[in-house]
Amino acid sequence: MAKTNREIAEKILEDNMIGTMATIENNKPHSRYMTFFNDNFTLYTVTSKDTHKVEELSDNPNTHILIGYDGKGFGDSFLEIEGKVEISSDESMKEKVWNKALRFWYDGPDDPRMVVLKIVPSQIRLMNTKGEDPKIVEL
Repeated sequence: MAKTNREIAEKILEDNMIGTMATIENNKPHSRYMTFFNDNFTLYTVTSKDTHKVEELSDNPNTHILIGYDGKGFGDSFLEIEGKVEISSDESMKEKVWNKALRFWYDGPDDPRMVVLKIVPSQIRLMNTKGEDPKIVEL
């Protein structure tokens, strides 16, 4: 049975945690690699409150994320995600995304430097599916 666009997108997010996240810096795009945690198409990532991206997102909360391309060649499906970012230091949200890998940067989920970026998608496009046109994923 053929999978729906939503099912394919869910699988991409399940299998890929690292993607690029773009913000706007001095009226120009600025991209960086980030680790994302997915919860029903709402993405979360962690950063320090003192980073440029937090400053950039405070000025302009729009973002564009690329995730899922693994470089095997033509036909590799990936997602383009447009969304708005909410910056949060909420303790329950920090607990939700905390994992052992974050110990390299933070003392724990109660570290005051740590903030969570919550990305609420406005549109998700499934890209490069065996040469087919992009498909909108219904949210």
